[in-house]
Amino acid sequence: MSDIPRISRRSLFRGVGSATLVAGCAAKTPTPAPAPGLDPAAPPLAGTALGPGPAPLRFTLNGAPQTLEAAPSTTLLELLRHQLDATGSKLVCDRGACGACTVLVDGAPQPSCMTLAHDVEGRGVTTVEGLATNNQLSPLQRAFIEHDALQCGYCSSGMLMSCQALLNRRGATDAAAVEHAIAGNLCRCGTYPNVVAAVLSVAKGGA
Repeated sequence: MSDIPRISRRSLFRGVGSATLVAGCAAKTPTPAPAPGLDPAAPPLAGTALGPGPAPLRFTLNGAPQTLEAAPSTTLLELLRHQLDATGSKLVCDRGACGACTVLVDGAPQPSCMTLAHDVEGRGVTTVEGLATNNQLSPLQRAFIEHDALQCGYCSSGMLMSCQALLNRRGATDAAAVEHAIAGNLCRCGTYPNVVAAVLSVAKGGA
């Protein structure tokens, strides 16, 4: 009995812990399975990676081709206001909640503060400056004035773009459709009834 080594409680736990550590280090970390539909050998993004510096960008602004450079992190709103002097689109909430920066991208309203500039590569962008023709206000812009659909003006450009998209999409419309179209445009002056009236007057050919 005296030849049997005595194992203390401390040495037992120390040995078990060391064995577990060695086994864990020796185990091969499993490779995560690729997402469904993705080739694991393919790069995560197609095309040329952008950054960290400015990269070429081409798109159409109010019918005019634009060729310039922008950093990958630049938003469309920043590009419009700071590089293209298209200041009609307003920076208000800067999180896509108020609608003041709404522009049309290929005819669809989008918050330019939440759209990266490089996302409009090769596409057409229309801002409030693009509604007028030959320095003449558009029918919708005139209707906003005639129906007193603007007061402080912060929401007006975005509101106009959302309403113009509706008119382009549907032509004639009703009050419920206008209310739905401007649901994402906040007007703290409360001109919503006048906005609806202005849009309906254009839809009916009254402006």
